[in-house]
Amino acid sequence: MQVWLQHLNELESTVCRTFSVSRRQWIRHFFALVSRLGDGVFWYSLMAILALTQGLHGFQAALHMLITGAVALALYKSLKGVTRRERPCTFANDIVALVPPLDRYSFPSGHTLHAVAFTTVAIHYFPPLAWVLVPFTLLVASSRVVLGLHYPSDVLVATAIGLALANASLSLIL
Repeated sequence: MQVWLQHLNELESTVCRTFSVSRRQWIRHFFALVSRLGDGVFWYSLMAILALTQGLHGFQAALHMLITGAVALALYKSLKGVTRRERPCTFANDIVALVPPLDRYSFPSGHTLHAVAFTTVAIHYFPPLAWVLVPFTLLVASSRVVLGLHYPSDVLVATAIGLALANASLSLIL
């Protein structure tokens, strides 16, 4: 592991310990549920609902979200393959993953990247959805650290990538 990444992991592990040590079972279950919904269930359900209930505009939004999600998937998988940053629960034995990770590496957070990209695209088409999607996205991003699966920088960089990707895709249609 590169020296700078080792230092960053050590620094951020302290933050991860602070947020992932909750002994309250309901908090762990709540964030595990949010994380599970952020796996895709919530987003693909939203796309289906928009496409089925909002006519052509809803179909366009859903298709735009789907295409943006496919690009996000390719992007985050390639970044994980290049950076190969170990998850906090792998790096530090005292940080426990409260749900099984979907893959081996931590950087960037795919859940966060997708949540931010999907939210940005969806509220472009349907601004009133911001009242539901923004809080849900914040919970998804938080869940990744609380569950011991990501460092804060994984989530912050994924947020920036998700925003950039969504805004780039929106600029193509305008």
